[in-house]
Amino acid sequence: MLDKVLIANRGEIALRILRACKELGIKTVAVHSVVDRDLMHVKLADESVCIGPNPSPQSYLNVPALIAACEVTDATAIHPGYGFLAENADFAEQVEQSGFVFIGPKADVIRLMGDKVSAIQAMKKAGVPTVPGSDGPLTDDNDRTLEIARRIGYPVIIKAAAGGGGRGMRVVKTEAALLNAIYVTQSEAKAAFGDATVYLEKFLENPRHVEIQVLADGQGNAIHLGDRDCSLQRRHQKVLEEAPAPGIPEDIRQRVAESCVNACKVIGYRGAGTFEFLYENGEFYFIEMNTRVQVEHPVTEMVTGIDIIREQLLIAGGQPLSITQEDVVIKGHAFECRINAEDAKTFMPSPGLVKHYHAPGGLGIRIDSHLYSGYTVPPNYDSMIGKVIAYGDDREIALNRMRQALDELLIDGIRTNIALQKDLVRDEGFRIGGVNIHYLEKKLGM
Repeated sequence: MLDKVLIANRGEIALRILRACKELGIKTVAVHSVVDRDLMHVKLADESVCIGPNPSPQSYLNVPALIAACEVTDATAIHPGYGFLAENADFAEQVEQSGFVFIGPKADVIRLMGDKVSAIQAMKKAGVPTVPGSDGPLTDDNDRTLEIARRIGYPVIIKAAAGGGGRGMRVVKTEAALLNAIYVTQSEAKAAFGDATVYLEKFLENPRHVEIQVLADGQGNAIHLGDRDCSLQRRHQKVLEEAPAPGIPEDIRQRVAESCVNACKVIGYRGAGTFEFLYENGEFYFIEMNTRVQVEHPVTEMVTGIDIIREQLLIAGGQPLSITQEDVVIKGHAFECRINAEDAKTFMPSPGLVKHYHAPGGLGIRIDSHLYSGYTVPPNYDSMIGKVIAYGDDREIALNRMRQALDELLIDGIRTNIALQKDLVRDEGFRIGGVNIHYLEKKLGM
């Protein structure tokens, strides 16, 4: 068992990690920037260390400061949460080389899955279904590139190997536009990620975004915890998620989940991870793997009863998986609405003082948030301030509970996207289930 964990993050995920540590009797160290000294998890941690000024590069992305905080507090491990340094292979490597445990995969696995080209190649070898494409980076051979695109069929999409979060991508609908689009994407990728490598894939026009949650202990054991549908997105950012994904035939669902488990064993995966897919016309197509815990992990926890953060901590402590695939039972349905400090119509950030905060309750309702009355939301970081999760015996019950929970939720003093979420959970298309990734943007007139 780990003795003391440094939480290298902030906000709701930092509080979530702290709770799991407390349950296991693990001591906690909260690191924070100057402006974050009043965060809830900082108040509750056994120790806290200020690691720098408000800008992320000087605090939460400051690797020497994080390592030093471990040293001065005698922490034995670092949990990166999500965002910031969670998928930074160099950080994971430095943590381990400094004598601490990185709660996540080994650095070489993070590198493998962080590069989209090598990740796709690894998944193909492991039997995970992938999108038809160039099967590697595009070269200077224009004739080869044009031939690949003709074989796949237009439209195609050019993607940066080091891209992510919707950045470094360009859709091409005609052969005449292909070569110039590749050049522009390469230039943008070099400027944004320091790597001009791009690859080409078939562009799926109306897919859903479905992902598979996995756990692996790095000792040869791996399981999946079912799937999630994350298709309601705006500018490639998820807004509302649910588990399980509705309307997918069980044989197809099981087949892709088993391929993900096999892939974990093949690449020697350790910890929690998520395989992200596009799903269209009854077929799954791998797009990337997130080598960390996801924002939307609570919906999976609700339908399985398995604490994903707890399992991360146990695995990092050297223990084998505490559950087998036979122990995993998907029961009921769950939704998660992300609550952001932003205007519901313009999406402009809305930092400031939270004058009054009231969290909803009732059977099947869970709130993951660091908010409290009197807390000031800073302008320096991501605008997400909480998550409302609703569970029910079936999809309709869970959706009704979510509607009621959003009606009860009160956050006064700043603008939030609660009004948007209320609209979404009452939208007829979403109520039926199975909307594609373009549905929300079309609804918003984007």
